[in-house]
Amino acid sequence: MVALRIALTCIFIVVSIALLVVVLLQEGKSAGLGAISGAAETYWGKAKGRSMEGMLVKFTKALAIAFVVLAAVLNINRF
Repeated sequence: MVALRIALTCIFIVVSIALLVVVLLQEGKSAGLGAISGAAETYWGKAKGRSMEGMLVKFTKALAIAFVVLAAVLNINRF
């Protein structure tokens, strides 16, 4: 049981660092509002799921879910 806890803790640390990096790689919501407008925004709006930013958003959601689940699992036997 101790080995499983150590393995889960190591995975939790890796997920935490990956989540931090992915969040820092994302652009802010207000990025590109100055010069880019109109047709450029609609083009990127259509292809958002396939763009790099779309993939970062999906990866962030998956890492956040893994973070919460691992945190809950690691704290089950604390009480």
